[in-house]
Amino acid sequence: MKFSGNNVLVTGGSRGIGAEICKTLANFKLKVWINYRSKPEVADALKDEIEKNGGNAAVIKFDATNETEFIEAINLIVQTDGELSYLVNNAGITNDKLALRMKTEDFTSVINANLTSAFIGCREALKVMSKKRFGAVVNIASIVGETGNAGQVNYAASKGGMIAMSKSFAKEAASRNVRFNCVTPGFIETKMTEILNDEIKKTYEANIPLKKFGTPNDVANGVAFLLSDYATYITGEVLKINGGLYM
Repeated sequence: MKFSGNNVLVTGGSRGIGAEICKTLANFKLKVWINYRSKPEVADALKDEIEKNGGNAAVIKFDATNETEFIEAINLIVQTDGELSYLVNNAGITNDKLALRMKTEDFTSVINANLTSAFIGCREALKVMSKKRFGAVVNIASIVGETGNAGQVNYAASKGGMIAMSKSFAKEAASRNVRFNCVTPGFIETKMTEILNDEIKKTYEANIPLKKFGTPNDVANGVAFLLSDYATYITGEVLKINGGLYM
């Protein structure tokens, strides 16, 4: 794939799907800014791995839910590189429980971590990218933002909101040549799915038309495509990466 931009910020980029996105984009010769909130040794290890493979990476600590920290981080990137070409809003949390047992704080904390943080990132990225009249943002939503899910009222609301927000940003940013898209992963092999026993996994897989879980690399490749020059006429889109589980 071809990229006209030079660098990318990935929030929540030190672990899981975020780390795979960082590695994939580094392979395409982008400078990758790896955001982390805690455990700097994990982010540093990823940076070292990328650099050993010939890539260019930097680590940047901030809490994506903290507006001041997020703004300062983007300003630092622009001061260092002269631009911010791409943003991937990947940071997020879950706090699953049935709605009848969910306190208001359980709801709003997930909204803030997943949706409000992405809004801050989208807004600040748009400010910076507008000056160059170039840029692209990919927000990592979820299949449950499209389908809903019992026990995840808060998470589903945050990801459904992210989808609608991305489409609205796409409409506002199009005249400035800045694109906003989403990916909605389904069941992806991560540490969260590793703890499932084989019987439960088989039940899930049986419902997926492709009969398997996706991999973090499947998500990363979808993100790379939407950021790349191959997707310059795609904005406001929701790319499903779910093996056909929801069409």
